[in-house]
Amino acid sequence: MLGATQPVVFVYNLDSEIDAAAWRHTRRALESAERMSPAPDLFLLKINTYGGAVDMADSIRTALLRCPIPTAAFVDHNAASAGALIVLACDSAFMAPGSSLGAATVVNGEGEPMPPKYQNYWSSVMRSTAAGHGKYVPEGDSVPRWRRDPDLAADMVTPTKALAYTTQEAVEAGLVDGVAADVPDVIERLGIHDARIEYFKPDPTDTFMGFLASAAVRAVLVMLILGGIYMEMHTPGLGFAAAVACVAAVLYFLPMIVAGTLALWVVITFIIGIVLLALEIFVIPGFGIAGVAGFMAILASLIGALLHYSDLGLTAHDFMRPLGIIAGGTVGAGLLVWLLTSRIGPKRLQKATSLTHEQTVSDGYIGVDMDPAQYVGRTGVATTPLRPAGKVRVGGTVFDATSTGEFIDATAPVKIVRYEAAQLYVEPLD
Repeated sequence: MLGATQPVVFVYNLDSEIDAAAWRHTRRALESAERMSPAPDLFLLKINTYGGAVDMADSIRTALLRCPIPTAAFVDHNAASAGALIVLACDSAFMAPGSSLGAATVVNGEGEPMPPKYQNYWSSVMRSTAAGHGKYVPEGDSVPRWRRDPDLAADMVTPTKALAYTTQEAVEAGLVDGVAADVPDVIERLGIHDARIEYFKPDPTDTFMGFLASAAVRAVLVMLILGGIYMEMHTPGLGFAAAVACVAAVLYFLPMIVAGTLALWVVITFIIGIVLLALEIFVIPGFGIAGVAGFMAILASLIGALLHYSDLGLTAHDFMRPLGIIAGGTVGAGLLVWLLTSRIGPKRLQKATSLTHEQTVSDGYIGVDMDPAQYVGRTGVATTPLRPAGKVRVGGTVFDATSTGEFIDATAPVKIVRYEAAQLYVEPLD
């Protein structure tokens, strides 16, 4: 690993939950290392995590396995759950004294073990990752041994075992190569002397994209998208709600656009949903098929954007995290709409969403002309036959009228008995 020039070690600190942000930072760190000229002698991953999303951990694992630069992991305190998979993916692994490794059982959002098929799948991932490092023949022995024992790696996932190893136990089991005090110690133990250490530093864009890719922020963006769409459809002329929804949608899809992972069908489905909602708002009155279809298309695109695609296809587990984020955002949107439109919400918004002005007769607002009501009880003459509708003259004024019973001939005397729904009702005068 020594060269004519000073050796270079590229160090990346992974000390957070294994989520979309961690995956983005890891990928950027690997890309930065691979672009260096000359290439680094070692990519060193310093890890301290309690785990996180297994799909993101699997993406990091794949990237490490494909990295053309030798990789090493240094467990500084903890590499639990998904973190153990990442450690196994590195060519070499060391642990600091007092650290732990393992307990990689797949659990749901409540911390309960997933069904056996999920455990079996991730157990096979752990097993294949360990087996990928191959075997070696110990000095003075003729029997090949695994560099990383696949059975022990698989047992980290099994719920009935969920093995976790201390530093010494991991070394004795052969899951890591040794104990190291710190990063320089790891480098020395790998035989790289007088190395120049380069640390990966996320730029503001990486930090911002990682922030947008976090589950909590995505749930808030979903809340703003759905809440904004609802408010726009039920608040004519508001405009601000549509602007909020558009900005939230851009921020929601931005990390996938920058990373180049946004599927084309997701974009097309989202555009179709917007078009259908626009038709519902501006062309088709009410909230009908176009509105429901548009809303469902937008939901499908929001879920699809979060799906992690691989050659293994999609499983029910792949939908759990996206559905959880969308469900949280939907509930938040409902609460947001209720808050904004309730009595405790902004008064200005209430004026735009509810009727606050009383239209009184004194102000000139009249729904039905009540003047004919003064003729109830008076008598008149039918000017046309009433069968049952016709006309009557009361005093010097002719009105439309309806007989309450039998037909009435023209010129017959009548009596006004009631005024209802802008109509005089009459009956023959005995």
